[in-house]
Amino acid sequence: MIQDALDYPRTGDDWTKTVLIGGILSLLAVLVVPTVLVLGYLVRVLERTMHGDDHPPEFDEWGDMFVDGLKAFAITLAYGLVPAAVAAAVVVGGILSFSVVGGSGAGGATAGGAGVVVVVVGSLLALALGLLAAYVIPAAIAAFAETGRIGTAFSPAHLRPALTSGTYATAWVVAFAVVVAAGLVAGALNAIPVIGFVIGGFIGFYAAVTAYYL
Repeated sequence: MIQDALDYPRTGDDWTKTVLIGGILSLLAVLVVPTVLVLGYLVRVLERTMHGDDHPPEFDEWGDMFVDGLKAFAITLAYGLVPAAVAAAVVVGGILSFSVVGGSGAGGATAGGAGVVVVVVGSLLALALGLLAAYVIPAAIAAFAETGRIGTAFSPAHLRPALTSGTYATAWVVAFAVVVAAGLVAGALNAIPVIGFVIGGFIGFYAAVTAYYL
């Protein structure tokens, strides 16, 4: 499974052109529009692979790709709102609690201790919710890619068969490991000024395509 996934981005005739475009868009991700286009490309990867086509798509029909990417971005954002809100609440609560510690007396110390507990528990909760969202999002985007309807990305009836499948869970863990490994390599390459950053962008795109193939 992992070898097929790693080979997948290189199976097309114009794979170098595809990876070049995808890498450049990834490097320009801060501009948002390139990120949406990459997401649209990943939707195409899902569409093809779920129908047994092992040849990666090309970057064409940019308008349709942008629309699909925008919908995938909305799905990702919707599932990420709760973990983000919890994380924000933890940060605010931590700041407020530790500011009380600056006060005098036992009350300040007690509040400081409670603040530490709140930050630790809240951080663990935010992490758990973040991992849960990361687990659901690929299945949600796949449901959208399958039907073309954004509503299916939030339909328990569509998502339950995948999310409770051992096959999906295994593939997700492998895909997660691929993305983390790519992130570590890209982070190490950042020690090389400019060149490391550029290479990291291409590695990130390649890893994303590999993960969505899985």
